[in-house]
This record gives sequence, C-alpha cells and structure tokens, in this order.
Amino acid sequence: MASTQSRIGQQALAVLDVALRVPCIFIIDAIFNSYYDPGAGWAGAAGRVLVRVTGVLVSSVVLLLSQKALFKFYTLFFAVLLGTAAVLVNTYVTTQADFYGAYYKAALGFRLLPRNGPTLWLGVAAVQLLFAVGYVFLLDLRSLFAALVVLDVMIPLWGIAAELPADARQLVAAFSALVLGLNTAACLVARLRWFYYSCRYVFLLVRHMYRIYGLQLLLEDTWKRIRFPDVLRVFWLTRVTAQALILVYVVRAVRRESGDGFLLSWDVLWDVASNLIISGCDSTLTVLGMSAVISSVAHYLGLSILAFIGSTEEEDKRLGFVAPVLFFILALQTGLSSLDPEERLVRLSRNMCLLLTAILHFIHGMTDPVLMSLSASHVSSVRRHVPVLLVSAALFLLPVALSYALWHHYALNTWLFAVTAFCVELCLKVLVSLTVYGLFMVDGFSNVLWEKLDDYVYYVRSTGNIIEFLFGVIMFGNGAYTMMFESGSKIRACMMCLHAYFNIYLQAKNGWKTFINRRTAVKKINSLPEVRGDQLGRIEDVCAICYQEFATSARITPCHHYFHALCLRKWLYIQDTCPMCHQRVYVEDEGRNRDAFSNNNRAVGGAPAVGGAPAAGGAGEQDNELLEDNDSIEYDEDEWGTQNGGTPVEEDYINDDTDATDD
Repeated sequence: MASTQSRIGQQALAVLDVALRVPCIFIIDAIFNSYYDPGAGWAGAAGRVLVRVTGVLVSSVVLLLSQKALFKFYTLFFAVLLGTAAVLVNTYVTTQADFYGAYYKAALGFRLLPRNGPTLWLGVAAVQLLFAVGYVFLLDLRSLFAALVVLDVMIPLWGIAAELPADARQLVAAFSALVLGLNTAACLVARLRWFYYSCRYVFLLVRHMYRIYGLQLLLEDTWKRIRFPDVLRVFWLTRVTAQALILVYVVRAVRRESGDGFLLSWDVLWDVASNLIISGCDSTLTVLGMSAVISSVAHYLGLSILAFIGSTEEEDKRLGFVAPVLFFILALQTGLSSLDPEERLVRLSRNMCLLLTAILHFIHGMTDPVLMSLSASHVSSVRRHVPVLLVSAALFLLPVALSYALWHHYALNTWLFAVTAFCVELCLKVLVSLTVYGLFMVDGFSNVLWEKLDDYVYYVRSTGNIIEFLFGVIMFGNGAYTMMFESGSKIRACMMCLHAYFNIYLQAKNGWKTFINRRTAVKKINSLPEVRGDQLGRIEDVCAICYQEFATSARITPCHHYFHALCLRKWLYIQDTCPMCHQRVYVEDEGRNRDAFSNNNRAVGGAPAVGGAPAAGGAGEQDNELLEDNDSIEYDEDEWGTQNGGTPVEEDYINDDTDATDD
C-alpha cells in the first residue's frame, strides 16, 4: 500500500513538473512568432531585440531548472501574482464610483456576487482575504508579518466601507500597494542568495558532467531530466485544443447570427481541422511538438504489434524514436513551418505519406525475425504463425492500396515516384520474407536433410538485397533531381549523402563481402576429402556441429574430424578453424596424406585409410585418438550457438546472408 501511494505521489510530481515547464515553451514560441515592425527605428528595434532575448533567456533558464528549484520559482511567481491581483482589485474598487456597474461590466455579465448591499463588500473582502492568505502562505511569512500583510490588503476595503472621500480612498489604496510592493521586493531580495547558489550549483554540475561524460551524455541527461518530449507533447496538445475551442466558438457564433443553427456540417468541421493542422506546424517548436505526439502514437503502435506477433526483442521497440526523428527531418528538409498555409497542408500530407511507408518498413523489420524464427524452429502451433502472417499480409496490401489511391488522385512527380518506390520495395521485401519462410516450412515437413536449403535461402535473400540496392540507387537519382530542379537545400544534400553512404555504399560493401565469404567457404569445403557410400556407413557417429547423422556424405578436415559439408561451410563463414580442435581447416598443400577414417573420435575397427594408407599405430595412434576424441573435447557453444540433439540443423540458416557481416 505504501509503495502504491509513493508511486502515485511520484507520478503526480512528474505531471506537475511537466505542467510547470510548458509555459516556458509557450513564451518562447510566442516570442519567435511575434510580429517585427522594421519601421520602428533603431531604438525601438534594439528595445524589442533586448526584450526578446531576455524573454527567451529567462524562459530557457526556468525550463532547465531542477524540479526543486522549479517548484520554488513558481512559488515565488504565484506569490507575486497574488499580490499583484490584490493590488489591482483594491485600485479598481477604490476608483469606481458605481462599483457594481463597473463590476458587472468587468465580469462580462456573469452574476458571481450579489447585486448590492453589504454582501457585495463581504464577497470582495473574502476574495481579497483569499489573495492575502495565499500570498502569505507562498512566501512563508511569520505570524506578525503575515497579520500585517493581511491587514494591509484589507485596509482599502475598510476605507470604502467607512465611505471615505474618493481621494482618500485612492490614497489609502496607493499606500497599501506601496507597502505590499516593498514587502514583495524585500522577500525577493532575501532570496537572491538562494538564486545565486542555485545557478552556481547548476553551472558546476553541468561543467562536471561535461568534463566527465561529454556533451552527448549531458544533453541526453538534460533531455530526460526535464522530460522534454512530454513537455513538447503537452504544449502541442494544449495549443491545438485552445485553438480548437476558439475556432468552434467563433464558428458557432457566426452561424448563430446568420441563423444557420448550432450544428456544424462536415465541410465546416473539415475546415476547422485543416486550420488546426496548419497552425499545428507553423513554427519549429510546434513541429517538435507534433513530432512528440507522433512519437507517442508510434511507440504504442509498435508495442501493440510486438505483443500481437509475440516478439520480445528490445531493439524492435525503437519505433517511437525513429518515427518522430524522420518526421522532423522531413519537416526541416521541406521547410514545412515557413510555407504558406495552403501549401503547408499539402506538404504535410505528403510528408505523412512518406512517414507511413517508413513505419511500414520498420514494422517489416520487426516481423521478419519472428517469421524466420517460427519457420526455422519448426513451431507447429498455428496460433503462433497466424498473427505474423496476418501482419505480413497487411504489410503487402497496405502499400498496394496506398499506391493505388495516390496514383488515382495525383499526377506523376518526384514525391509520388518516391512513395511508389518505397511501396514496391516493401512489397518485394515481404515476398522475400514469405519465400524464405516457405522454404523453411517445406524443409520442416521433410524427413530428409535438405542440403541445398542454404543455397536457396541465399539466392532468395541476395535477389532481394540486389533489388533493394537498385531501389536505393534510383531513390538517390530521384533526390538529386529534386534538389537540382525543385527544392534544393543543405539539409536535403546532407540526407542524400547519408543515404548514399548507408543505403548504397555499405549495402554494396556488405553484399560483396558476403559473396566473397561464401565463395571462399565453398572453395575450402571443396578442398576437403568427401566420404560417401559404404565408407560413410562405417562411421558410427554424428556431425559434431548439428548432432545429426550422416545421410549422404561427410567432409573430413585435415585434423581428422568429419562434418556435414553444409554445417562446416556455415562455420567457415565465421572462422577458418576446426570447431573441435581449432586447427586450421584450409591447407594449401592438397597432396599430404590424411587419415580419413579416424571416425572423428576413433578409428573404426582398425580400418585402412581412404587413400589406402595404413592406419597409424602405437603411441601415435593413441595420441591421435586422444586428440580426435569427441568425448574428450568440449563443444564451444559460445562460438557456434546453443545446440541440442533434437534441434535440426536448419536453425542455423536464419539470416544466413548476414552471418559474414557480424565480424
């Protein structure tokens, strides 16, 4: 129970911490979006620049304060606010001859207090008393000073109740405001020492973290400490909600005056939604806020898909990070916040289409390992296969539907070409994954070892990688055309360089490295002697890698151990040593004699060697038996992966084309 209450208290403090930082973002956004009049002269321009810089600086400092310092700052701020409100009420009340009429206009016609009589003054006195008590409580004043402050706030009302002349009432209100202002200034001056030491502590802490951990970790720690994504998310949602309420109120007022009724038509709702979307990305901060909202949506979407397909990989939970980063980069690349409203809406819709295709590609990256794992491990439960297959089918149908809809509403341009290329690429990747899945499932229903399965999987994946590489080259050309003839920018140039390096150069390098490794492994395997037929029947053991019997053939290493050719080839993708004794497998001299029938562990009944050479005898034979005995040499699971006697060899075929790149 205590832990639950503590957790609720921590969550409440976190919510309050985020809520108190949001006004800083509003102030910074308002300063950046404020209108600048170039004809005001150099003095006015300098004053505006000074005010803007001061506002941004103070708001940034408050935004970066620690939680304790932030609460203390807002305590002082609300105390000053309550004191100011009390002074304004006293001034307003003492300067109005017809107090109720002035009150009624100020209250916009709402009858919050009685119309006349003593109860009206008692109501005003209650409000002032509330302001005074709040002021005293927030400043933590002692009893004597607290009583004096409350008395100072209430004196102007007593002057009105005593029916003093107007000049006397105004003089009393001014004296009360002066006393309250002096008290507030004294309290703030007394806390300057705390402010100095707080700033000094923050500076020393930042300098210490920068020297020890570097700038990157410092920024990451600050990002998490102030909960900046949550602050941006609350800022954007609050801003859009406030604008929506204002727009709906104005539209309903206009329709009421025109006699159209209070209900809003679909066209009006669409116009309101369009205006909200346009204003929701009219500055850099609002774009960041929209990115934070997209991050939250993408995060929970990724978690839902992972739970649906039964995956527990932590790396697949990065959708909430990838989606907002990509959206923000697209916004900067296209200059979204600086466009005209109508053009901004069109550009935003295009960016969202590109973002949708990128999210679908990421979801395919989440489902592909699960699909391969289920097929290679021969899981027989249909309930495990159906969710992954449904997601794969959706990943194939959604790009097709998106491309069909876009081609029927838009003419061909560079944006439509890019979206279509991404959709076609995703469909091909899904087909490659389903093809490999089908190969593994066919092998699972077969009782005979399918030695060509590894080659078929490699051919299918290589074909997919080649097509993906070609699409990368095509997209690079499309981006170059866009940059030269449509909307060139430095950010687009940087993104094209990154695309050329990661999606073209590295992909070609890794693919070529995989091809060379496979060719080298095949060359090594072909250099080893092969045992077939009757000679294979004399071997009374299993492959030391997959623990499966030898059905058709076996390869013998120079150190007199034998394996399946397929198993040994996958091992040679990783390193050029024997899995049993770690001697070199590939020997250039092919003419030296080999004792082919050492039987991995021992000679079979003293049988002669393959090439007709007699079996070694005496002490040398005993040494060879000790060296080659499978039972005397432990299998290194860390180098090859965990195996068991009942697990088929096909488990090692998952992601075969990437094994060579994991060095």
